[in-house]
Amino acid sequence: MTPAPGRQAGGARRAQREPYEGANPEELRERYRAYRLRQAARLVHMLPREAVRPLYRKARAEVGGDLADPLAALTRYCERLLPLPPFDVWVADVRTSPDAHLADVARSAWAPTAAAPATVAVRRLEYAGADWRARLQAFSDGDVWRGFIRFEEAGGAAAHHTAVIFQEDDPAELRERFLAFDGATLFAFLRSSLP
Repeated sequence: MTPAPGRQAGGARRAQREPYEGANPEELRERYRAYRLRQAARLVHMLPREAVRPLYRKARAEVGGDLADPLAALTRYCERLLPLPPFDVWVADVRTSPDAHLADVARSAWAPTAAAPATVAVRRLEYAGADWRARLQAFSDGDVWRGFIRFEEAGGAAAHHTAVIFQEDDPAELRERFLAFDGATLFAFLRSSLP
């Protein structure tokens, strides 16, 4: 019997690419905070040496008292000085230009780690009558980027994931490989990750 259009044998609909949705709201907020700190740290590093002490004095006066980490205090103060986009504008830009944001993160000290990977692409699929999201989770590992796929059933509490199956020089290459998977490959990874 031939499956209905848009479906594969076993009741699974073909995996669909969807525009980058980013991560869950908590991850997006954390990535936004890291973005703001990266921009502030870049400003601090561009300051002429003679401007650092006066700026630090202003930061200290605003916070009050002695600060345990002067560089962190100065960076936080500079973060408030910069005309950075509000969260909603930043999210819209991440969704329209994900590769530019990935390149920015890849060049920074705030790159995602194995313990706290970043979602760099999302695909939607239907499997066994349920809607699923396949999220490419990526992290920096020395000079390379690695990734795995995290599968989440809509409304389900549990998530399932593959082993680390990607390794590329930058996160944009991971994203390209993930988006290039055909539906059958993505379903095979989903089935292999289920208990």
